[in-house]
Amino acid sequence: MKTGQFSLKLTMAAVFWGSLLLPPHAAIASSVTGPVSAQKLSDFVRALSVDDLEGRAPGTAGETKTIAWLIRQYKALDLEPAGENGGWTQAVPLIHTKMGPARQLQIKTAYSAFGLQQNKDIYLTSLRPVDTITLMNAPMAFVGYGVSAPERGWDDFKGFDLKGKIAVFLVNDPDFAAASDEAVSGKFGGRAMTYYGRWTYKYEEAARRGAVAALIIHDTMAAGYGWNTVTAPAGEGYDIVRSSGDQPVALQGWLSADAARNLFAQAGLDLDDLKKQARRSDFKPVLLPDTFLSADLPLRYQKITSYNVLGRIKGKKRPDETIMFGAHWDAYGIGAADKEGRTIRSGAIDDGIGIAGVLELAHAFKRGPVPDRSLVFASWTAEERGLLGSSYYAEHPLYPLDKTVANFTIDVLQTAGRAKDVLLIGAGQNDLETALVKAARDQDRVVTPELLPERGLFFRADHLPFARRGVPVLLMMGMAGAYDLRSGGRPAGEKWLSDYMKCYHQTCDVWSPLLNFEGAAEDTDLLYKLGYDLAFSNNWPEWQPTSEFKAKRSVQK
Repeated sequence: MKTGQFSLKLTMAAVFWGSLLLPPHAAIASSVTGPVSAQKLSDFVRALSVDDLEGRAPGTAGETKTIAWLIRQYKALDLEPAGENGGWTQAVPLIHTKMGPARQLQIKTAYSAFGLQQNKDIYLTSLRPVDTITLMNAPMAFVGYGVSAPERGWDDFKGFDLKGKIAVFLVNDPDFAAASDEAVSGKFGGRAMTYYGRWTYKYEEAARRGAVAALIIHDTMAAGYGWNTVTAPAGEGYDIVRSSGDQPVALQGWLSADAARNLFAQAGLDLDDLKKQARRSDFKPVLLPDTFLSADLPLRYQKITSYNVLGRIKGKKRPDETIMFGAHWDAYGIGAADKEGRTIRSGAIDDGIGIAGVLELAHAFKRGPVPDRSLVFASWTAEERGLLGSSYYAEHPLYPLDKTVANFTIDVLQTAGRAKDVLLIGAGQNDLETALVKAARDQDRVVTPELLPERGLFFRADHLPFARRGVPVLLMMGMAGAYDLRSGGRPAGEKWLSDYMKCYHQTCDVWSPLLNFEGAAEDTDLLYKLGYDLAFSNNWPEWQPTSEFKAKRSVQK
C-alpha cells in the first residue's frame, strides 16, 4: 500500500457519515496566531470526504446528504438561517446533462476522413435540453484566442461570420507566450491570465456569435491543468436554467494537443504558425479549407434543483451591511474507476477544506462579540460546473450587493504545514490586498504575488460573480504556486503542489492522516482578521483605479 501524501487508501468504514470524531493520529496543534483550529479543519474535511456522500455532485443523493450535514453544522454553530423564506437554503435551478457514446464523430478534409475518440482526441459536452446533438458537415474556423476586447484595442473576429460554424480557440489569452516571445501585444497583462483566457468566456463568445460548437485546443501550461482534468466531468454538464433566447452552443469541449495538430495538418495548415499569428492584433480568423465535422451524440438531460446553504450572524449596529465568507460544497461525484478501483471523487481539498474554513470562521465569530455588521457564511453549489451557485446568488442576491462590504472566498488550501508567506491571487484589484499584507505581517509572514498567474485563478472561483458586480473580493487559494514552507522552504511547497495537481479533480483527492492543516488554519486566520476589522468598522474597501471592476460599484459611505 502506498503511503504518499495523497495516495494513501483509507479504510472508509472508519470514516462514517456525519462523523466528527478525531482522526486516528496525533492531535494537530491549533493555529498559533488565531482562533481557527487545524484539528477542526481536519475533522470537517474528513467528514466531507466519506464515500457515503458519493463525491458531492449536485442533484444526487450525495447532495441531499451533504446539504443535510451542512445545515446540521450551521445549527450547531448557532447561526441564524440566511436562505430563502426564513430557511437555510437558496434553490438554484439547473439543467444536468450527460453525453452518451458517439454514434458518429468524424472530420472530413479535402485529403482524408478520420474519426475522433471521445476522451482521447476530443472531450465534448452539451448544455442543451435535447435528446440528441447532431451536426452534419459543420465547417470549422480557427479564431485564435477568440478575444473581443474593445477596451484593450483587440478584436480577433474582424467581422467574421461564425453562424453555423465550429469555432476553434486557443486556451489562455494573446499574451500567454510573453516569457518566450517578444512580439506579444502586452495588452493582456503578460503571463497573468485575464478573463478573456478562461474557457467559459470562449464558450460564451462563440454562442453570442452564432457558432454551433466551440472547441478549445488543450495545452497543459496554458490551461494550468492536464488532459485528465479536462475529462474529469466524464461527459456531464451543468448550467443554470436559461431562457430559449439565451442558449449555449450545441457542443462545447476540448481538442487534445495531438488531435488538433493532426487536424490542422490534414487541413493543410501549420498550427504553430497560426498560434504565432494569433498573438498579433491584426490576426484574422481562418476558415479551415474543405474541413467539416459531423457528429451524432446521444444526450440525457434533466432539470434539477440544487441548493446553496447560507447562515448568518446578524449585526447589532448596521445589520443591512454584509460581509460574506464562502466556499463550494460540490465535487465531481462518481466517475470512472482508477487503478485501485476507486470511483468516488471526494474533493477533500477541493473544496472540502474551503467549507471547513467557512465553518471554522463562523465558529470563531460566534465565540466573540456580536459584530456591528452582519456576517453571512455561504456554501455554494456547482462551482465545479462553472461557478453556477454563486453566479445564481449574484443574480438573485438575498442581501443587497450594494450593501455587501466584501466577499472572502476559500477554494483549496495547502496541507503541507505552516508557511513563511501567503499567496495573493490577482494582485492590484482592491484595498483588501493592503489589509492582507498587514495581517500577514502580524503572523510573521509576507505576501507573495501568485507564482502561476497564467492559470487565471482569479477568474476560477466563487468570488468572481461578486467582483463582476462590484463587490470587493479576496480569494484564498493554495494552487497559485509553491508556498515557502517553514519546513523545507519553497522546494517542499513545490512538491506539495506537484503532488496535489496529480489528484486535482481525481479520486485521490481524499482526506488522509498525513495531511498537515496548520498552514491552512493560518490562512483561514488571515480571513478572520480581515473580516473582523470590517465587521467592527465603517470601512468600505475600494477597487484600485486600474481594476476592471471599479466602475461596477459606487462605494457606500
